[in-house]
Parts: sequence; structure tokens; C-alpha cells
Amino acid sequence: MAKKNSLTTYKQKRDFAHTPEPQAAKAKVSSKGRVFVVQKHDASHLHYDFRIEVDGVLKSWAVPKGPSMDPANKRLAVPTEDHPIAYAGFEGTIPDDQYGGGTVMVWDSGSYRNLKEQEGGGEMPMAQTVEHGRIEIWLEGKKLRGGFALVRTRMAGKQQQWLLIKIKDQEALPGKDICADQPDSAISGRSLEEIKKRVRS
Repeated sequence: MAKKNSLTTYKQKRDFAHTPEPQAAKAKVSSKGRVFVVQKHDASHLHYDFRIEVDGVLKSWAVPKGPSMDPANKRLAVPTEDHPIAYAGFEGTIPDDQYGGGTVMVWDSGSYRNLKEQEGGGEMPMAQTVEHGRIEIWLEGKKLRGGFALVRTRMAGKQQQWLLIKIKDQEALPGKDICADQPDSAISGRSLEEIKKRVRS
């Protein structure tokens, strides 16, 4: 299960009187399937945040180069703090003087299912796959589809490092750069600049 106070860090890093981000609150697992979201985040450095629903929170990884549909590409993924489920729908601009200041886009979203099985059969709990350092999931997104693996590789100092890898299946797109080919929001169709302009206007 997720740690009892797994959203504490999220709360401590943000001043909700000044950021439009949703306040932390746990949520029950959706009856329509677990949520995943990939948010394109133009902060100090442009990156993508890959988030999956696990026990009522969004487990999160920063992916500097963004996800790939090419199984040959192994993308660095660095764990970040848990986020509330409501964050999956957040699209807007965080003020520059706040943590993570910059524009956030919902680049992709959808549901996922767990592909990991326990010995003897049955689905391995998602929290257990995170703890073991090997997550295998099937994404049903607007852009990302098919099997993906998140694999913990090593520690860089005190920071964990993982790899986000597309599993070889019928949904794979070798040689394609989906981040470049489909740069805009999956929910609003807007570019990062258009999201910024809407906040300013």
C-alpha cells in the first residue's frame, strides 16, 4: 500500500494560495481502471512527468526526453514526489516563484492495467511492483498504447534512477519520435505557448 503520508512532500513544496495546482487529497481507485498521465512540463528544463495511479496517489517520474514508442529507446526516469489523483487533469501555468514554476500540459492520459503476475498466478499488487523496482503495464492512452516497463537500475548518489522502456508488441513504432510528432495537449489540443497565453489573458 502507499505510505500513509505519501502526499506530505507534495504539500510541503507548494503554497496553494499562489499555485493553481490541486491541493493534496487521496482518492479511491477508479472503477473504470487505473489512471495514467504524462504531463509536458516547461520548467527550468523542458521534461515530461510520467504518472501512474497506485493506491490512491499518482506515483511519478520525471522523464527528461519524454516517453518513446520505439523499444530501442531506453528513457531515463527519475522518481519525484507522489501527486494527488486530481493532478492528472491539471493543465496550466505555475508561477515562476513557486516550486516547479512553468507551464504544464496534459500531453497524454488514459487508463492502464498491470501486466505483472505473482508466482502461482494472479496480479501482483502495483505497490509491490514499485517496491521491487520492475513495473510492467499496458497503457490505453490517446498517444501511448501497449506495453511499457519501468525498471529501477541504480542509485545516483541518493537519487534512484529508472528506465522507461516500450515493450516490443504490435503497438510499437520503431524509428518514430512521438513527442515531436504529437507535441500538443491530449485534452485541449493546445500547445505550451497557447496554454501560457490563456493564463496571461
